Amino acid sequence: MLRGRKIVVVMPAYNAAKTLPRTWAEVRAQEIVDEIILVDDASRDETVAIARSLQGIHVHVHPRNRGYGANQKTCYRLALEAGADIVIMIHPDYQYTPALIPAMASLIANGIYDCVLGSRILGGQALRGGMPVWKYLANRGLTLVENWLLGAKLSEYHTGYRAFDAAVLRRIDFTINSDDFVFDNQMLAQVLWHGFRVGEVSCPTHYFPEASSINFARSVRYGWGCLLTALVYRLARWRLIRSRLFPPVLSSQGCEPVAGDSSGGGRHGTRSGAIGAGI
Repeated sequence: MLRGRKIVVVMPAYNAAKTLPRTWAEVRAQEIVDEIILVDDASRDETVAIARSLQGIHVHVHPRNRGYGANQKTCYRLALEAGADIVIMIHPDYQYTPALIPAMASLIANGIYDCVLGSRILGGQALRGGMPVWKYLANRGLTLVENWLLGAKLSEYHTGYRAFDAAVLRRIDFTINSDDFVFDNQMLAQVLWHGFRVGEVSCPTHYFPEASSINFARSVRYGWGCLLTALVYRLARWRLIRSRLFPPVLSSQGCEPVAGDSSGGGRHGTRSGAIGAGI
């Protein structure tokens, strides 16, 4: 609990048996987390058994592997059902340090940001933390294009360490997003579309054999998905297409649909739920 707001940490897990205990211990050590929810996506190791042996973790198991995006959908649904005011996603593979949980939660609890990202790029620690050079270059290139198309100034869009005001999760329709890795990117684009305030904190990261990572082929597919998402966002803002991800927004008079307002409109007014073709 922080400033009277319930904090729920969610962990999308897949084959995280070796790193889960350390992640869990450091999450608990922050002393502000009210509930931990782990969603296992049909792991082939002892992740579920270990999770059930740890105090204070609520474990939900997918009977079959549904994908990283589908795992997060379950995470956020369960967090909202648990009455969370602030939801923090951290991977149980210990690639990101739980020590940043108080800082990220504080930025939301104090009304400074609606969404906070743990950025591996801020502070220049990514390569020293073991990020492969090709991933670093791809991250920087994609982020450059995405900032241009989305009209933002983020240091990266591809971190898996994120904190949300629960109001954000109730507002955007993350259930229509991909069940694959591009879910993360689509969700962040939706947050920007609705005008929520996004902040970043510098996050040291650690790459090691037990840390989860997608291979080169899936990374290429993810990259194209990110570019497509950003392009659809830009075309929807120009009102050249309609998209389920980026629906029209009612103007302050409540009559004329307009594109999303990245200056903060997501916190005010009424949204239209119009559905159209596209991503």
